[in-house]
Amino acid sequence: MAENTEQNELRHDNSSSPGMTDQEKEMAASAYEAFSIGKYDDSLKHLEALQELNKEDYKIAMNKSVVEFYKSGQTTTGNLKQTLMAMKNQVHTSSEDIDGLDDVENSLLYYNQAIIHYHMRQYSEAISIGEKLYQFLEPFVTVIVLFVLEEKFAQAVCFLLVDLYLLTFQPEKALHLLAVLDKLSVQGSNKNGKGENNSSNKDGASQRAEFTAMIEAAKSKMHQYKVRAYIQMKSSKACKREIKSVMNTAGNSAPSLFLKSNFEYLRGNYRKAVKLLNSSNIAEHPGPIKTGECVRCMFWNNLGCIHFAMGKHNLGIFYFKKALQENDHTCAQLGDGSNGQSKKFTGIPMCALLANKRYELLYNCGIQLLHIGRPLAAFECLMEAVQVYHSNPRLWLRLAECCISANKGGSEQESKGLPCKKGIVQSIVGQGYHRKIVLASQSTQNTIYSEGQSAAIPVASMEFAAICLRNALLLLPDHQQQDIKTENGSKSSSQSGSTESGSENSDACSGKGQEADKFLSAAPSSPLRKQEVENLRCSILACSAYVALALGDNLMALNHAEKLLHQTKVSGSLKFLGHLYAAEALISLDRISDAIAHLNPENISDVSMGVLTSEQDQGSDKGDEPVESSGKQTPLCYPSSVTSARAMMLFNLGSAYCLRSEYDKARKCLHQAASMVNTKEIPPEAILLGVYLELQNGNTQLALQIIKRNQLLPTAVQRVSPDSRKKPVQPFQSVHPIQLPSSFTQVQRK
Repeated sequence: MAENTEQNELRHDNSSSPGMTDQEKEMAASAYEAFSIGKYDDSLKHLEALQELNKEDYKIAMNKSVVEFYKSGQTTTGNLKQTLMAMKNQVHTSSEDIDGLDDVENSLLYYNQAIIHYHMRQYSEAISIGEKLYQFLEPFVTVIVLFVLEEKFAQAVCFLLVDLYLLTFQPEKALHLLAVLDKLSVQGSNKNGKGENNSSNKDGASQRAEFTAMIEAAKSKMHQYKVRAYIQMKSSKACKREIKSVMNTAGNSAPSLFLKSNFEYLRGNYRKAVKLLNSSNIAEHPGPIKTGECVRCMFWNNLGCIHFAMGKHNLGIFYFKKALQENDHTCAQLGDGSNGQSKKFTGIPMCALLANKRYELLYNCGIQLLHIGRPLAAFECLMEAVQVYHSNPRLWLRLAECCISANKGGSEQESKGLPCKKGIVQSIVGQGYHRKIVLASQSTQNTIYSEGQSAAIPVASMEFAAICLRNALLLLPDHQQQDIKTENGSKSSSQSGSTESGSENSDACSGKGQEADKFLSAAPSSPLRKQEVENLRCSILACSAYVALALGDNLMALNHAEKLLHQTKVSGSLKFLGHLYAAEALISLDRISDAIAHLNPENISDVSMGVLTSEQDQGSDKGDEPVESSGKQTPLCYPSSVTSARAMMLFNLGSAYCLRSEYDKARKCLHQAASMVNTKEIPPEAILLGVYLELQNGNTQLALQIIKRNQLLPTAVQRVSPDSRKKPVQPFQSVHPIQLPSSFTQVQRK
């Protein structure tokens, strides 16, 4: 903002306004000089006197409003925004109409508006204005300019656009603009060396010194922007080259060390990343009031992301909580407390409006707590974050996972996938000859999780999980719509060439080729590419099928499961779950023959978790979802191999055969499955199925031995009991071992 104020005054003082008299020029120069040294009252007096001489020039009123803004300590952002909006209406120009930007003075008005939108986090509006400004100023950027002023303003516009593109995860566009700026600085250096702009020896020397200092500062800033862009693109080789340039120009400053730490984090060198962070001297960094950044908050957040990636989740949540404490302390210092919306932009310096990172940090905390196994605490964090990032489908999926994890039930041993005798035997009644064993019911069908309250109330219930998953699906683009966007993007990108080639085509900054359409925004983390959107859709459908089964909505569960199986690129793990969920829904709908087709073990050829590196958000920028270590082990409750998965299918296939009274086939499936896996991997529901089959066969003693030893035993001499027509339990309940929330939610997590 300081730069654009300087531009307002300088441009107004120059001879480019032919109607100005010598007296007006002198008063304008005095006003700018007083403003430059911080004498805002004197500057206002000169501007008021100037306004008396020229009442029709709105630029004088704009300069007055800017000076008054600085006089207030930059705390009246809302008032300045309204003033600039009124001035825009006064000159009858519109940012949508490029013809309205008829001179540089008008463009300064729009630049000021873009700066305010930027600090209010209204990035789309700021980018719209910035791209129009770039089109107007392109002649100043792409040709050698005779004055420092136009170059300085064009450079400010380009840097603003670069920052906005990086904040909205558009690194290709940012790199294009940086290439243009690089060319501009080279041209300026050549021009400055030849002395083309010498009007006099003294003036020429001062202009050369000013221009040289501007170019040196710009080069250091450009290297840092390039590193950020390459980190977002995950281009390690190019990033390594730019990191060296940053360290040469900026030295061991906090920003350069933070960038290098982020680079090492991207490469997986976590210990080196921690070492670099610890070596940064954050105490010397200016406070958030001057820079708008809380470096201490970023320091703790980055440590939390790194330890998350190392698998040290408890340490990670400790550092995230430290970051939240620093953020709250900074907000308290800035006076950004629990003010209402009307006071949101009043009383806080404009540059400090971006300092509050509470919702990004809560997002990180929620993901971390979900991994630790504290779904209720994670739900509270993510519910607060979703109030701001309500258009993020991945965040709605995380909320649903919190609800599923909080309602999965079962004992600790069962949650680890180990058979538990307590899960089989509910109680023992009577003594001696009348001693009876009461088996536990395994059915969870038609369970009401939030009885007596609306499903829309944000509590960690399965009903609310269904709403979250519905929101997530609605936020994803349709297949046809996405294919059209991608096709348009590929056509235009083939015409545009490389973003780093220094092409002077301004379409690159005005949405060339609909590049942004190829991504789906998922703030505060990285946008989703086409394949990531498809993976996310599969994860949401798997969760939706599970939740529908838990709520007893079997038709909806079958619908979601079949949609999942019809996806073109579905991972082996989700395909495995899709077959199981479809089979369970069909069994509940009494369509056993269709269920048996889904339970064919040959359907399973892969159980890979399918975690993509492109979905592992890099975490130096706050709000990015942390990267999970690639060496993370598969949870015990999830099949660790294709053999285990096929054994699970055989267990459930035995249940389906049992429902059709095909006990020999059921017994064969059960014992075949038991021979394929370790004894400890046999779920308690499979043991109950074995008990049921022995009771049907009349082997009461063997059934009791199975319960006592808590493991499947080979069948003795088979003989059919006259009581075989009786069914003590419903065997389809053994399908429920497949409903393992901690397994499939782990699949979708980073």
